[in-house]
Amino acid sequence: MQIGVVSDTHGHVGYTREAIRMLESLEVEAVLHCGDIGSPEIVELFSAWPTHFVFGNVDRDATALEEAICTAGQTCHERFGRLELAGRRIAFLHGDDSALLEETIASGRWDLVCHGHTHVARRLERGATLVLNPGALYRAAPHSIAHVQLPELEATIISLASAAH
Repeated sequence: MQIGVVSDTHGHVGYTREAIRMLESLEVEAVLHCGDIGSPEIVELFSAWPTHFVFGNVDRDATALEEAICTAGQTCHERFGRLELAGRRIAFLHGDDSALLEETIASGRWDLVCHGHTHVARRLERGATLVLNPGALYRAAPHSIAHVQLPELEATIISLASAAH
């Protein structure tokens, strides 16, 4: 199973469309959005896949975002997402609560922990846990997303051309 991981769209439709085109070319089967969605318009762009959203620290109108997510038939996990896909235990959160992020990583309960917030892509292994930050689609150089092959846990950070404005 192939999944896409995105974060920190901050309501920027043009950059998000660029990410959508890349996700389409990768033929992902599901998407995780690690927060700082920014606006209900962003939610609609992910209609091609089952998409799981968590809120970030700048998602101040959580009610409008949750309504958009539910209306789109997607899944709102509020501030902390838990999934099992292809036999892998996945946690995802924004990462602005550094204590919760560290506790989640250190717990050993998850095969994959995805987060955003820093606008800096990273992929690291902590024990049996793969920690993945896809980077950001706004206020990042370069803009990036991540692609994960499950159940193998092969993760790749993908830089985008960022020609969209």
